[in-house]
Amino acid sequence: MSLHLSAVGSEHELEAVMDEIYRFSSGAARLVYKLCTHALLYGTQHKRRIVDDHMVKRVIQGELA
Repeated sequence: MSLHLSAVGSEHELEAVMDEIYRFSSGAARLVYKLCTHALLYGTQHKRRIVDDHMVKRVIQGELA
């Protein structure tokens, strides 16, 4: 997977997203799932193809805080 992400230039962005998800969830599976679901819905609503760390932060602050 890392090779595929490097090929499209998204590896750094994914690391930042994963860091934000872990900060919020501390690794709890239910919170990871909830945040990822909300972030994907947010991205779809705003017609974004890639969910970045800024979107994840916005979802945490706006919907899950």
